[in-house]
Order: sequence, then structure tokens, then C-alpha cells
Amino acid sequence: MSQGEAPVRLGILLSGRGSNFVAIAESIRAGRLKGVEIAVVISNVADAAGLAKAKEFGLPTEVFVSKGRSRTEHDADVAACLKAHGVDLVCLAGYMRLLSKEFVAAFPQRILNIHPSLLPAFPGLDAQAQALDYGVKVAGCTVHFVDEDLDHGVIVVQRAVPVLETDNAHTLAERILAEEHIAYSEAIGMVASGEYEIRGRRYVKGKRQAGKIEKIETSR
Repeated sequence: MSQGEAPVRLGILLSGRGSNFVAIAESIRAGRLKGVEIAVVISNVADAAGLAKAKEFGLPTEVFVSKGRSRTEHDADVAACLKAHGVDLVCLAGYMRLLSKEFVAAFPQRILNIHPSLLPAFPGLDAQAQALDYGVKVAGCTVHFVDEDLDHGVIVVQRAVPVLETDNAHTLAERILAEEHIAYSEAIGMVASGEYEIRGRRYVKGKRQAGKIEKIETSR
């Protein structure tokens, strides 16, 4: 990020303990992830452990309980909150909801997700168990842009993990999670830099785009 340039503002969405959120926050605090700041942490679960951690970090938090509401109505409230906080890049960190097409359209190529498999293999739930059942020798994680389809958007970063003969779903998940904590911050830094372009389905590093990441129009 150039001197005097405003940091890219992150909006974190989580539903549980938010270990990937914590890893991102700690990377920022330690100076490993530069040029970004966390603008707000949002959860659809009022007692999510990740919210408590965000409060310990002194970060703004918001809760939009999703139970009993339509996806479109709930997502509209979350999108409005993100824009009110001036968020440039949305990061899903264990957010256990499918996003509406209206939400995705509100943040085009500005939503990142992390998935515990080497996509396009094993999308959806229980990816680690899927990998073991299939008998793969290498698993891993993927950080990708979010589009309207499940675990489908353009891939930014992948990190591989060998599958051991002694592995079960839990042990494999724990080793993949350690790589997730590295991969997510790496991907955020790559996207925040603006030094890339999307060619078809490929993220390609290139010359710095004007004004780094394009700012989303907000009401802030």
C-alpha cells in the first residue's frame, strides 16, 4: 500500500469460534498483513465465540440473528451494515450460511471464503471426511472469491496437506486448519494489493490496478 493510502477495510462474517478470523486479526496486529484493517465483525449467532474474541480485540461487532427470517431479508440487513462500516472486502470465516444472489451482487469479486479442500474437489459440508472416503493422498484448503454457486468462485490461494494413513476426519481437519490460518491472510493481502486481474476463472498476478482494490460505494 502506498504511503498515505487508506487501508482496505475488512468485514468479517462468522457463525462460530472464528479461528480464521482470529488468525487474520493476529496477522494484522503483528504487522504480517499490511494495508488492511478490520472494520466490523458480524455474526448470525448471538453467542458465537468469535464475537467475544472480536470484543477482546476492541473491534466493532454486530449481530443479525438469521433464524426465522428469509435469506433475502437477512442478507439485506447484513449488506447494509457492511456498507455503513465502509467495508471494501468481505471475508467469510466459518459463516454457516449460503449467501443470496443479491448479497453476492452487492459485493462483486469482493467476497472471500475459505474451504477445507482443494477445490473443485469436495465442495460443501464435511470436506475432510469426503476426502478420506475418496482415498485421496493430498488434501488441503482453498481461498476463493464467492459467486452464486457453492464453493465455486475464482481461486486465489491453495495450500496442500498430505493425507496420512493414520488420519481420521478430525486429525486431517486440524492439520488443514493450520494451513487455513496461513492461507487466508496471504489471500487477503494479495487481493487488497490490487495487483491482479481475473482472466476467465484464473486469478493472475499483474500490474497494480488503479487505486488498489476498487472502493465499494457506501453510505459511510
